[in-house]
Amino acid sequence: MNFLGSDPFWRSPLYLDEDIQIKKLLLTHDPDGRCLDSELFLRAIQYIILYSEVPLTPLVSDLQFDAMAIRKYKWDAKMVIVLAAFATNYGEFWLLRELCPHNPLAVSVAMLKQLPNDLSTLKPRFKALNFLVKNMVDVTKYIIKFEGLPLSHVELDKEVDVTKSYIYASAYWVTRSALACSSLITDLIAMKPEQVHEFGFNNNCNMGAIKFERKLCQKLLELFKESPTINNQEVLHMLFASKDALPLKDCSSQAKLGVSELENKVVVLLISKPELLPIEELLFLVQQTYDHPLNKNYKGNYEIVWFPISYSDTWTDDEVRCFNFFSNYLPWCSIRQPWLHSSAVVNSMKQAWNYKGEPLMVVLDSRGMVTNSNAIDMVISWGAWAYPFSASREEQLWEEQNWTMQLLIDNIDPLLASWVEEDRDLCIYGSENQKWIQEFISKMKEIKSTGVQLEMVYVGNRNRPDDHVRNIVASIAEEKLTGSLSFTTTQFFWLRLESMRRSKLRLRKTADNDHILDEVSALLDFSDSGWAVIGKGSSSTDIVQLQGKELMQRLNLFSQWGNNVAKLGFSGAIRSALEPPSLPGPCSHSTVIPYAEGLIEGTVICEKCKRPMKKFFVYE
Repeated sequence: MNFLGSDPFWRSPLYLDEDIQIKKLLLTHDPDGRCLDSELFLRAIQYIILYSEVPLTPLVSDLQFDAMAIRKYKWDAKMVIVLAAFATNYGEFWLLRELCPHNPLAVSVAMLKQLPNDLSTLKPRFKALNFLVKNMVDVTKYIIKFEGLPLSHVELDKEVDVTKSYIYASAYWVTRSALACSSLITDLIAMKPEQVHEFGFNNNCNMGAIKFERKLCQKLLELFKESPTINNQEVLHMLFASKDALPLKDCSSQAKLGVSELENKVVVLLISKPELLPIEELLFLVQQTYDHPLNKNYKGNYEIVWFPISYSDTWTDDEVRCFNFFSNYLPWCSIRQPWLHSSAVVNSMKQAWNYKGEPLMVVLDSRGMVTNSNAIDMVISWGAWAYPFSASREEQLWEEQNWTMQLLIDNIDPLLASWVEEDRDLCIYGSENQKWIQEFISKMKEIKSTGVQLEMVYVGNRNRPDDHVRNIVASIAEEKLTGSLSFTTTQFFWLRLESMRRSKLRLRKTADNDHILDEVSALLDFSDSGWAVIGKGSSSTDIVQLQGKELMQRLNLFSQWGNNVAKLGFSGAIRSALEPPSLPGPCSHSTVIPYAEGLIEGTVICEKCKRPMKKFFVYE
């Protein structure tokens, strides 16, 4: 295809000369692989020549380049270097004009440069100049975008060749226009007609990039659905495609990483906004992965890679600052320069996994196949125990569980976990009403004085994770009224419960057909007036949940049911006071409970008739 086309305008002497100049330009093009962050550099240039309101960041101000070796750079870098030279001249001129009315030094410099005092007669020329400068910047943006595309992953030889021909012509005209504009600013002479040429290359460069991105997006979507490949490298090379050969970094060491570092590993893509997650959610996610006791068993088998996505097509300085802050402290990997990523990849991810701003954890197995389109609630609920984080593993985990104190507590607090393992009676309670808390603690102390062994822990309140609850936690701890979690751990407790509910709902469970979901939902929906959950050990399913007035009424009747504590345990005894007497005879229902330590000695209460169940053992 002849990029000059059939338009007579292209066959004018001006464009015949252009063809010769472009060929000369190509002869000097000898890139050697040296890099320049063109997008950030262009942002600094825009700040000068387009009067951008965006402040410069350290990332921009630290950019360095060798202007004398421009032939060694790629086309996008050549363009921004040319624009940088123009911006220096342009910025100096307008700085003088801005300072002249107020700064004597600026007035003297302007006089020596013989700048006219009245520029009003030159407004049409400056309007044309600004129009041309904006087009120069727009063309450069398209070329940066095109140069950043992962061209090696999609077969588009014809389209690439055609688009490159437009890039060569655009580079020539940006350079020629920059020289013309600099001349106008320096000498304040009239521009020649051909120097105010409006580019016809914008749409062509952009159309080439759009066509390529569509094909890349289509290929990515197909790869996510195809049968397994030998390993995950093809998918990951496309997902992390960048003009940077080392697109990843280890956040803890800041070491640059290539995609090959992830070969044959399960890859968990943490997709989020640049500000990642609220701090308490982020801390809990780190605790459930990097700090989880089981994580050492799977270290080296999986990697979490943070892939932040901007709110818009262009990263703002605030977003860059957020990314730099978090990516310097996370214990995982991350994209090294997410603003350089192809919009085709970002759009494919949004489309494939329905990303709309809420954080996702998309799991790719060691062959690059998507095994879970959002494992974040699974990871928060189970931690490293959920490895390899597939949707089938999530279902398996829930099938193995019953509503026990072990499930409720998990490993959010070492002391709580030890009490559960030691098979102690445990009372978890919460409220934001200090008067109710004092009454409840007073009554429980009275009951414990009779010899009842019961551990008590305050876990705050879901609806008010604020200073009020923080003060209650501090007061309970200071006066040693009962055990209590730290304020941060109380937040972890509620975050995990919310994730458990979302996980169940994602599996299409309902409170009507799923006992665990019913209990979790009830706990999350408890009022602020006070509540308690009472149970025992890691295997017993006899758990009692009571609220406010009903709870206090039952505790006040301890003299009527307290004698049953030794036989039934505290939760069983209080349940006996809540429910009608059991029907005579053994329980006629059946359920299968996975083996757990201590199960042989423990009592299992039927969830339907509330009678003790007879034990049988099945071996597979």
